[in-house]
Amino acid sequence: MPPTPPYFQLPMTPAVPKPPSASHTSTPSNTTTTTTDQRPLPQPARKPLLRLQLHDLSSPGASSFLSLLSLPTCLDECIAGVLQHLYSTSTTTTPSTSIPPTRSVSLVLRSMPGVAFTRSLDLDADHKEIHLSTDYISSIPSSRRRDELLGVLRHEMVHCWQWNACGSAPGGLVEGIADWVRLRSGFVPPHWKREADGDWDAGYQHTGYFLEYLEERFGEGTVRGINEGLREGKYEEKAFWGERFGCGVAELWTEYGKSLKKKEEEEGGNDKEGKDKGDGDRGDGEETNRKSGVENGTKKEEEAVQEEGKSGGSHR
Repeated sequence: MPPTPPYFQLPMTPAVPKPPSASHTSTPSNTTTTTTDQRPLPQPARKPLLRLQLHDLSSPGASSFLSLLSLPTCLDECIAGVLQHLYSTSTTTTPSTSIPPTRSVSLVLRSMPGVAFTRSLDLDADHKEIHLSTDYISSIPSSRRRDELLGVLRHEMVHCWQWNACGSAPGGLVEGIADWVRLRSGFVPPHWKREADGDWDAGYQHTGYFLEYLEERFGEGTVRGINEGLREGKYEEKAFWGERFGCGVAELWTEYGKSLKKKEEEEGGNDKEGKDKGDGDRGDGEETNRKSGVENGTKKEEEAVQEEGKSGGSHR
């Protein structure tokens, strides 16, 4: 089996939603709760079983993980955040039958290359495994380790609860939705940036910010609708985007690029205006003093060079 790259999502074949078992009948499938932002939180048909597997409890990465995050509370909150962003808006909530019937999520902490990946078990796609590298955990600067772990877990948990058009959706769109949820959850790494170079489905934050643009332009629930559109049938690009936006994704991507360029020009103009204003406020006396200071500094530097030359020293 080839090595799994960081954040790689194996094809996730949607299973037919199953009715709640007798042991879960105490919680009706249409029951909703609210989170801190007061949006209704949809409930899955059954509460998933959460598992934790440690390959080496003594590893620094595993020890750091357990000291920074409280389990299972952390995973419960992670699932709630994912469901909220993908299956809820400020006014509506998705029926449990439209949420993937994930029955268990196993978090596996182990030494491996890369960062993390999520997969479905071969025998039953309703059971998911999130593999997280303890080597990567150890490499994260301690000042932002907790936020990075929460962001990675949020990304990977999306793969346990999103649809992917029976495995036919572009991998970049699947990964982009996962990073969009991470973005919306507030776990943005310092290296992320908005850019419209390359293809729209390059994935991760590249596509995640594009989806955020669509959410802002077309309104709340846009990305939720994209995910819902991947619930059944095969992905056909022209029909998929045309039915939802009235144009192709290439056109949307071009418009996104134009919006970024316009924003950069506006910000650049504001910066230049502020700089020009600052220069204009400086009086002739101040400018004379500045020039004098530069000249005096240059003269002193030349004198220092001459002294060092006499003593055989070097000047860098």
